[in-house]
Amino acid sequence: MATGDMEKRLSPLIILVLVAALVAVIALWATDTSRNSGPVYAGGGVSNAEVIEWKLVTTWPKNFPGLGSAAVNLSRNVEAMSGGRLKIHVYGAGEIVPALGVFDAVSQGVADAGHGAAYYWKGKVPSSVFFTAVPFGLNAQETYGWLHYGGGLELWREAYAPFNLVPFAGGSTGVQMAGWFNKELNTADDLRGLKMRIPGLAGEVFAAAGGTAVTIPGGELYTSLQTGVIDALEWVGPYNDRILGFHEVARYYYYPGWHEPGSVLEFIVNEDSLNALPEDLRAIVEHAARAASQDMLDEYTGRNNQALQSLVDEHDVQLRRLPDDVLRALWQGTRQAMDELVARDPMAAKVYASYSEFYKGVRNYHHISEQAYYNLRDEVMGDEDY
Repeated sequence: MATGDMEKRLSPLIILVLVAALVAVIALWATDTSRNSGPVYAGGGVSNAEVIEWKLVTTWPKNFPGLGSAAVNLSRNVEAMSGGRLKIHVYGAGEIVPALGVFDAVSQGVADAGHGAAYYWKGKVPSSVFFTAVPFGLNAQETYGWLHYGGGLELWREAYAPFNLVPFAGGSTGVQMAGWFNKELNTADDLRGLKMRIPGLAGEVFAAAGGTAVTIPGGELYTSLQTGVIDALEWVGPYNDRILGFHEVARYYYYPGWHEPGSVLEFIVNEDSLNALPEDLRAIVEHAARAASQDMLDEYTGRNNQALQSLVDEHDVQLRRLPDDVLRALWQGTRQAMDELVARDPMAAKVYASYSEFYKGVRNYHHISEQAYYNLRDEVMGDEDY
């Protein structure tokens, strides 16, 4: 047989052998890869065996506009950023624990995470009021600055450490409204004997000014005002207040929100649950919380004015500015309540020192930046539209 004929007959066999060898090498490589990295779906997500699942409980109804959306956004962001490795299941108030049971539930490991407002827990952590809102204090922009670049977050975590909790900023409503009242306010004397739903340090201020402060979950506010259990309430601002229908049971809507000039909400995470995560997932939780936090402030900034116009134009709500006499009384009450707080709680005194130092600096700068700009805009433009 000629050499050329022999080569022609062997060539297909050689090709088959080479292909088989290549297939074997690929199979070995795939097996080794699967051992090192775990099974994956064709679409890139991880298998069910690798998924970590958390429970997150909130003090609001699930998906409630603004307040309730932060937890849902966190869950969505974490799952997307982790490729499905960490899934957070969100439960609204009352589904697993009552609205005001979030702190204990996360602390004790009943849930892995929670969303609420730090000042709800001032009975357990007196310094917690600084991490939501301080009457006549920092606004949302300033509070975020203090938390993330002024040492506030580190102090917050120190305050929560004994409870096995790690807090993160969880959104902001911006400056709130002063609230809904069933009677018009003319002087500070009108506060005396007035029963108002107003939590946190502001509740102590209101009491110092002669009123009676009570804490009631959001779901009970409408009926409480309607039936006279309370005479007034503060909730958030037009965007949320219109949804809850407070204009149906109260006529007077007061501003400005002296008590909550930049209310910051919180995500709290059980420390054991957080530490059990690999380093990359811990980073994802932190950055997803930061994104959800900013998104809430954006949502309120975008929605409040339209809701206010609807309340005034369509529902005949009487919009009123708090009289100067009332505001002065509330400021004096703030000084009294703050002095008492820092005197009785060492951690509150420590946080106050940091808060106060940052406040002086940022207020000084905002006199010639943010505040100066608002003033000149009004002076130059007057009532003109842009």
